[in-house]
Amino acid sequence: MAYSSGLLAIAVASLQQAPSPVTAAQQNPGQAAGQASEPPIVSDPEFDKALPPLSNDINAPLEPMIPVPVTPAGVPVAPQPTAVAPVPGAPASGTAANPTPVPNIPADLAQPLAPLASFDTTPLVDVAVKDEKAPEIRYETVIRGLDPLKLTAQFNGLSALKGGKGKAPNGTVIAARGREDEQLAIRLMKSLGYYDGTAVSTIETVPNDKTRVKAIVSATPGKQYKLGTIVVKADPTIPPTLIRDALPLKVGEPIDALRVQGAEANVALTLPQQGYPFAKVGERDILLDDLAGTGDYTLPVEVGARSSFGTTTTEGRLAFGAEHVRVLQRFKPGELYDNRKVDDLRAALVATGLFSTVSVEPKPTGNINPDGTEQVNLLVEQERGKPRSLSASAGYSTGQGVRVEGAFTHRNVFPPEGALIGTAVVGTQEQGVSGTFRRSNAGRRDRTVTLGAGVNHSNYDAFDAFTATLSGRISYDSTPLWQKKFTYAYGFEVVGTNESVYDFNRGERVRGTYFIAALPGQVQFDRSDSLLNPTKGYRLKLSVSPETSVRGAVRPYARTLIEASAYYPIGQSIVIAGRVRAGAIPGIERDDLAPSRRYYGGGGGSVRGYGYQRLGPLDPQGNPVGGRSINEFAIEARYRFGNYGIVPFIDAGNAYSSVLPKGSDLRFGAGIGGRFYTNFGPLRVDVATPLNPRKGDGKVALYISIGQAF
Repeated sequence: MAYSSGLLAIAVASLQQAPSPVTAAQQNPGQAAGQASEPPIVSDPEFDKALPPLSNDINAPLEPMIPVPVTPAGVPVAPQPTAVAPVPGAPASGTAANPTPVPNIPADLAQPLAPLASFDTTPLVDVAVKDEKAPEIRYETVIRGLDPLKLTAQFNGLSALKGGKGKAPNGTVIAARGREDEQLAIRLMKSLGYYDGTAVSTIETVPNDKTRVKAIVSATPGKQYKLGTIVVKADPTIPPTLIRDALPLKVGEPIDALRVQGAEANVALTLPQQGYPFAKVGERDILLDDLAGTGDYTLPVEVGARSSFGTTTTEGRLAFGAEHVRVLQRFKPGELYDNRKVDDLRAALVATGLFSTVSVEPKPTGNINPDGTEQVNLLVEQERGKPRSLSASAGYSTGQGVRVEGAFTHRNVFPPEGALIGTAVVGTQEQGVSGTFRRSNAGRRDRTVTLGAGVNHSNYDAFDAFTATLSGRISYDSTPLWQKKFTYAYGFEVVGTNESVYDFNRGERVRGTYFIAALPGQVQFDRSDSLLNPTKGYRLKLSVSPETSVRGAVRPYARTLIEASAYYPIGQSIVIAGRVRAGAIPGIERDDLAPSRRYYGGGGGSVRGYGYQRLGPLDPQGNPVGGRSINEFAIEARYRFGNYGIVPFIDAGNAYSSVLPKGSDLRFGAGIGGRFYTNFGPLRVDVATPLNPRKGDGKVALYISIGQAF
């Protein structure tokens, strides 16, 4: 006969409803009090009587499983037969074939279940409460087996045990950290090709110290796997070995994860530089042979179409149009695509300072050129930024005093890149205002056209001048982003100046008015490695300015200056820097020159230790009068440690009344400086003293500025 699970459950429930058991004392009156009672015994007839009648219909529905009521004393209550509704398919007797006992169910249990949406599903927060009285366990971390692989330092930087700084609330935490470090050691060994490496962490007690333990991570590298075969799956390229040449992996060398990743990165970098802008390096596969100790390396590469440059378009909130973008690019349509030139264009756009965001992305066109390459257009997406800015700078030097300069700039008032700059200078010995129009990238990248006008008052020991200037300049200059090997500048100056000058014939200072027209020019060859903080290389600069001075008569002359500097590193921390400078003004007598156009020595950018413009011929009152020639020499040792530096130096030089400088009568200054290196250049503080001073020269001179002295 077949039984359903529901019937069997009812049978068990009926078993629990058997007549009240007989106590052990009743069965065995002689049992001593206090002894354990025996469980009740149910006779077979009583058990059979308790079983409910069974149905022969195996398709009858299962009876519900309901709790069996019991008396307060724990005795099961016998079920009472209740009338039930006829069940389809049951015998036509008018009653159910298997009457189900229905006990009295409490009202709260009879209610329907609440919907799931009404429950609060917010996860419980495990708040760890630290017992301040609980003692901390201190432990020592010992690493074994990684030193021969030179992985100990890397392990220590990532270790959970090391990160705990030798303290833990209990031993379980130490063990958990040890298990985490086991996996770390295994990962590090695999990164060098030790794929069979294992690691085990253990905790040992320290003798005679119950508060300290020793956490030990022992690594066993096993054998090192080496590259067995190297296969690149890719479409043909031009040249055919382009990918393989860019993948510097060799059969037989260890499977070093960093080297493998670096080789793949080199492929991803090289392909876009060689005409494949859409190349993608896939996921590598290394199949290990544990018997041979080798791994067969396979690298899939999606090459994409070989491409060349097409047109350039731009969209977004424009600072300037596509025509000016093409002025900044250093490639022509039809050239083989090179991602470096795209990056260069992006950097040039950023350098304009006109964008909050800007991007350059290649876009395929499907157009095939006669050489078989696909034309790729560049899309420049612009988001113009705020064009206005305020800037300020300040400095101090003995003889020149405090000087503060502020500027307001609108970088794009006359698009494209037409800037208007207003500048004001306030200082103890100089005051002035000026306005400048500057067109950057004027018809050619990095070419700048400048027009300026200004008025200035300078009051120094050498002269007291009120000057008005109108000037223009065309230059090809270096910038912090692009330091060029060759730069040049040329332009014009028209100057009107009223200055005090010592008249040797009259024996007193008088004021004179000068009108000057000049065509200044400059060329520079720069092989140094930095614009503001060079550490190696050299620079050569030549300046020539044909000028005419009008003060009753026209007197043409030329101001010339040549300068050379060199930088030689010694080790990683010291740079020896040297400079030589010489200048001459032929064609005019010194006293016919405006004092502001003469040469003077001394100051932070000249011979340190002497006041600004203090070197050169002096008048009977002890004030400098300037000269027609100058020479200067300087050498310093720049020692850097971190973001700080110390610079001892010695300078020499003088200015002369003669047309050519002399080697005699040199004035020497020596001192020491401090440097604080920032991301825009070093902050310089120099203190110097004259070694062979003249009467009136100060004992100590101080200079504060940005950038190295030369």
